This record gives sequence, C-alpha cells and structure tokens, in this order.
Amino acid sequence: MTSDTRDLNISLVIPAYNEENYIADCLSHAIESSRGRFFEIIVIDNASTDRTREIAEAISGVRVVREEKKGITKARQRGLDEARGDIIAFIDADTRMPLGWYEAISEEFTKDPRLACLSGPYLYFDIPLFQQFLVKLYWYLLAMPAYIMIGYMSVGGNFAIRRDVLLSMGGFDTTIAFYGEDTNTARRAHQYGKVKFSPRFVMQTSGRRLSGQGAFTTMILYVTNFLSEVLFHRSVTKEYKDIR
Repeated sequence: MTSDTRDLNISLVIPAYNEENYIADCLSHAIESSRGRFFEIIVIDNASTDRTREIAEAISGVRVVREEKKGITKARQRGLDEARGDIIAFIDADTRMPLGWYEAISEEFTKDPRLACLSGPYLYFDIPLFQQFLVKLYWYLLAMPAYIMIGYMSVGGNFAIRRDVLLSMGGFDTTIAFYGEDTNTARRAHQYGKVKFSPRFVMQTSGRRLSGQGAFTTMILYVTNFLSEVLFHRSVTKEYKDIR
C-alpha cells in the first residue's frame, strides 16, 4: 500500500448508463466542488443508447470511455483499468458533489497511510423532507452501528479507494449484477487496510430509486444483500431494475 505523504493524484470515475438527464449536472458539480483539481475525470459510458456520451464529451476536461458490457461492476472495473491516479474516487451519474468532498479524500488518505477506502452516506436532494429525515435516521440508527460492529462499509456512488488496493484485491467482482457490490468491495478492501465510513463524507444524490421502487423495498434489498455479503460473501439478488 502507498505509504508516502506526497500529494496524491485523485482520479474521478463516473459510470453512466442512459444518464442524459443527469450527467451534465453531475459533472458541473464535480468540477466546481473540486475547483478542477481532479487528476482526471473519466465517464464510463456503459452501453448507453441516449445522448450521455455526447453531453459528457462536450464538457472540458472530461474523458469518455465506452464499455459495451452493461453492468455497474463492469463499468467500475473499466474505470479501474483506465484510471491512473493514486486514489480512484467513484460517484454515480445522478449525484451532486458537495463542497469539501475532494478535500476530505486528500486529507484522509494523506494523514492515514493505512486507509484503504473512504466512504460515507447518501443524502437525497429530490425527495420530500419527511423522507429525507427518515433516511438520516437510517444512516445513524442502523448503518453506523452496523459499521462499528463489522468494521467496514461502503456506498457505491460515494467512495474513494487506493488504486494499489484495488489491484491487490483483483479489482471489482464483475459477477455481481448490482446489489451488494459496494459491500463486496469494502469487505475485500478491508483485508488490505482500514475502510472508513464517515457520516461527514456525504454525497447528494437523486432519490429516483426510492421513488421508483418504493423506499421500504429499496431498504430491504440493500440490507439483505449487505448482510449476505458480510455473512456468506455473496449477494442474493441477481436481478435489478434500471430506473431512469
């Protein structure tokens, strides 16, 4: 694992499947929040059939790579193959990166050479206030105690990981369709160093999945696959629905 204290290069990877309605806003927030300091910004066009690639390519400083094999883990793996930074940060295409996100990554990984992966919770910018309150309760009353007991946790659209750790653990498990992929990554990264889940390392994202399939159903799917990955090292949900 990297152990020096020089300035770390941070690559940003954004998997995107048919994200023409979100990708420009996502990239705008990422560039503004980081003040253009990412070593590189790579959008993985994951077999999109809309204008995702065209929109992303029109933004200065963004490189778009096509990945024809559809699936979030396949897109993340292509991001690893393409990225050259010391740290690779992953967000989703429907996120709005808050101010301080880049600085948190730089500071956390620089001060702690044992840190393998950094992640934090989602907060949703387009759901009713009452649901936003319930989401915050979920993170503080369920997720944080689980993290403290288990020792690792990650959110797929809000994490940064050392490139050498990803390579040492063999990259992403591309056999996983969707649910459980973030816990799988955190569990395996935990073998190479500390996996930190910080409630202050927040990412704003769309609540379209909560709205599209129901908040309770979504929570059950995530919790079930989290526990299955922790206990049995495999996800149980093999199918998922694209919500756009």
